[in-house]
Amino acid sequence: MVDKKFIVAAIGVIVALGAVGPSFAQMFQHAEAHGVQAQLQSRFVRIDDETWSKQSVQTGETLTDSGKFTSLVNRDLRGWYTVYGDSPNAGNRWEIVARDPPGNVMDIPANSVIPYKITIRALEPGVYHMHTQLNIASIGPGLGPGQTVVVTGNPIVKPIPYANVVYQSIIIGVGYAITFATRPWQVI
Repeated sequence: MVDKKFIVAAIGVIVALGAVGPSFAQMFQHAEAHGVQAQLQSRFVRIDDETWSKQSVQTGETLTDSGKFTSLVNRDLRGWYTVYGDSPNAGNRWEIVARDPPGNVMDIPANSVIPYKITIRALEPGVYHMHTQLNIASIGPGLGPGQTVVVTGNPIVKPIPYANVVYQSIIIGVGYAITFATRPWQVI
C-alpha cells in the first residue's frame, strides 16, 4: 500500500510547481526567429560581408544588397543569386533592377572570392527579413545572414505578363506530350 503521507506530499509538490512554474518561466526572455534552417547555410560557397543599403524604404524606392561569394571548394561551380524576403504577406514584393555580376547565371571558380551587388525596388509595404540567396547548380540554395527591412507606402501593381504564362504553358504541354508518347509504360 502507498503511504497517505506520500500521496499528500506528491500532490503538494504538483500544486506548488503549478503555482511557481508560470512565474519561473517568465524569468527567461522571450525570443523569436524566422524559419531559416541550418542546411540553408552552404558548405560550398559562403556569403560574406552581406550589407544592405537601407533598413527602411518607401514603395518604389530601391535598396542595394552587396557582399562577397567565397568559394570553399576546389572545383568550379555554377549558380545564380537573388534576394529572399521572409514575410507573412504574399505577392509580388520586390523587383530586381540591376545585378553585378550581370546576368542570371554566373560561374564561380574554385577557391575564388566574387564581389556581388543586387539592386531591388520595393513593390509592397510590409516588414521583411531579407537575405542574399545563392542557388548552386546540383547543390541547392544558400542564404546570407540577412537584415530586417521595413517598407511603407502604397502597393505598386505590376501587370501580369500573360504572353510569358501562355508560352510556359505551351512548353510544359509539349513536354508532357513527348513524355506520354515516348514512355507510355512509365505513365500508367
